[in-house]
Parts: sequence; C-alpha cells; structure tokens
Amino acid sequence: MIKFTVITCTFNAQSVVRRTLVSVLEQSYPHVEHLIIDGNSRDATMRLVADYAEESARKATSHAIATVSKPDKGLYDAMNKGLRMATGDYLVYLNAGDAFPAKDTLEHIANAVGEGEKLPGVLYGDTDVVNDEGHFVRHRRLSPPRELSWKSFRWGMLVCHQAFYARADLAKAHPYDLRYRYSADVDWCIRIMKDAETRGLPLRNVHAVVVNFLDGGMTTAYHKASLKERFRVMRKHYGLLATLLTHVWFAVRAIFKK
Repeated sequence: MIKFTVITCTFNAQSVVRRTLVSVLEQSYPHVEHLIIDGNSRDATMRLVADYAEESARKATSHAIATVSKPDKGLYDAMNKGLRMATGDYLVYLNAGDAFPAKDTLEHIANAVGEGEKLPGVLYGDTDVVNDEGHFVRHRRLSPPRELSWKSFRWGMLVCHQAFYARADLAKAHPYDLRYRYSADVDWCIRIMKDAETRGLPLRNVHAVVVNFLDGGMTTAYHKASLKERFRVMRKHYGLLATLLTHVWFAVRAIFKK
C-alpha cells in the first residue's frame, strides 16, 4: 500500500492551524507521514502542534509526525525543506487553514492508484474554497480537466496546488525554484508533469473534492506582482507568442463576461 507524506508549512498560524491538524489526525487511511515545517512562529502555533502530536499518540494512530521550527527564506524554502524530509510514495502540501474534506479522503485517493501497474506521476482532484471558519464559500473557479497534461496549465492553474499529489521521486527531482516569490508552485507542477510525460507515467483524476482550500493567501495579497511572475512562468514553459495569445484570450473573455 502506498504511503502519503502530508507537508504543512506554518508561520504564526495559531488561528487556523488546528483545523488542518485535526483533518490529518482523523484520516482513516493508515499510511500517513505528516511533516509540519514551521518558520519559527512567535505565537501558539507550535504549542498546538505539540498538542496534536500528543493527541495522535494517545489515539495510537499509525500516522508518523515530524516537526521542525526554524527561520526560513519564505514559503517555498519551507516547502523545499519538507520535500527533502519526505519519505512517502506521494506528497501533498496542506498548509495552515487547508483541510481534507472527509475522513476517507486519502483512502479514496489511494484506491485510485490501481494495482499491478506503474504508479501514476500525479494524482489530482477538485477543490472547494472555505473561509477562516472553515465554512464552504464556493467551488474553485478553475476546475481540473478529465485528462491533464503539462500543457493544460497554459490556461491557468487548473489543479489547485493542495489537490496535486506528486509522486515523491518526481517531486524530489524538481525542488521549488526560489527565484519565484509567488508562482514557484505553478512552475513546480508544470515541471513535474513534463517529467511524468517523459517517463510515460499517467496523470490520474480521482474524481472527487480532495481539499478545502482557505480563501486568500500570498498570491491574493500580492495580486499584481503575482500576475507578472505568472506570465514569466508561462513564457518559460510555453513560449512568448503562445503566452501572449493566451492572455489576449483571457482579456477578451473578461470583457464579454461583464
């Protein structure tokens, strides 16, 4: 049976982190490694993490929990720390405030792998957006296609980062590029999908909502800078002309939606 590594990056996240920790603790699937990568929080985040580890031990779950709390160079540096520590077959990032929508989410994803075949390069699913209280807000505007390829992201990040389960060997071969401040996750996903195609590995849609994603975040707070960086990422992978034409289409579509 496959093992999942769930990586949670935190920094001063005491108001939202418990929801994330509980959602991992309650997973019915037994083969789970949970890495909490903290950026030296100054609030009660790590006390809540310690309580979570104690609760997991009392319940005698088979989940393995490891934590580190040290200063880092930002979110993607923290993600790379988790990437290096991961020992699972697949890894996913479930950051503070995000949560699994059901207790059997990981079990459902594991069942989608299949038997007697190559492990898919990526497992992916749908995303619901929630507010600070964890209540449903809406379905994510961009939804994953039935058949995903690295070319799909030309039309935007069709799979939410937290709904993108990367095979660990592919993920470790492609750490996050720290030259990007806001869109290294987009670049990372594209590079992994390209590598999967080169190796002849499928990208499998699990046909379920696999994450409740906390509304907001770094790219929302720095929207204009994020868009400029996203353009650079798209140009790198799809070429200048294709990227320009795609953005013209985005502009035209926005005008007709008004």
